[in-house]
Amino acid sequence: MDKITINSLIDALKKTVDPEIGINIVDLGLVYGIKIDEANNVDLKITMTSPMCPVTSIILADAELRLDHIEGIGKVNVDLVWEPAWSPEMISEEYKAQMGVGI
Repeated sequence: MDKITINSLIDALKKTVDPEIGINIVDLGLVYGIKIDEANNVDLKITMTSPMCPVTSIILADAELRLDHIEGIGKVNVDLVWEPAWSPEMISEEYKAQMGVGI
């Protein structure tokens, strides 16, 4: 069995886009942690921009589905976390520059 890499997971998660903001969840800073065990099981910790986010279930389902489609992946566990609270400073430098945001 080939070992799943963090980079392959990040590449897959970059295809999950927050439909309200139009930025993928990685560059938006919503991915807080990824762990892979020896059996290629994945624990993913993500947050939302707000606890009141109306598309939370869509984003969570899409992220899990994209990881599930990686060849050789084991069980995928997605945890929604709220600490630390998300802020615009968590957006990647690349997207801040594209948006003209000087945070």
